[in-house]
Amino acid sequence: MTQLDPRTPRVPTPGQVDPRGPQFAAWITVLLLAVVLATAPSAVSVVVLAVQTVFFALGAALGVARTPYAWLFRTLVRPRLAPPVEWEEPQPPRFAQAVGLAFAVVGLVGLLAGATTVALVAVGFALAAALLNAAFGFCLGCEMYLLGKRLAAPSGRAA
Repeated sequence: MTQLDPRTPRVPTPGQVDPRGPQFAAWITVLLLAVVLATAPSAVSVVVLAVQTVFFALGAALGVARTPYAWLFRTLVRPRLAPPVEWEEPQPPRFAQAVGLAFAVVGLVGLLAGATTVALVAVGFALAAALLNAAFGFCLGCEMYLLGKRLAAPSGRAA
């Protein structure tokens, strides 16, 4: 039997995403959320967080491959990289976008309502999760999705 070289690029099945794309998007998210924390409460923080909230909504509704960040990655970054060795299913990063959306909405409502502390805590949580993905390739929302799938799966044991 022939052993495959683990560095050999694999062909994705339809819908799979290059994991470097969401990690690239996480770096942009980190930057924008840091701007929000540095400028809150201000009109700048509201506008920047509103933009990031829309991008999270697009990722959650359409999938991470259909966001402006994904377009930037496909157009500017990916052509300069070697082909990906691994591909990932789209559902976990899409769920992660929904989690990011929830925190961004809480942050945006907090800023608009004058609840700055609530806003900063929510944005801080989103920033921490994005930083984990950007710097270490650890997608907290993806792991939450996979844990939920494992917990929801039938255990196969009789009750």
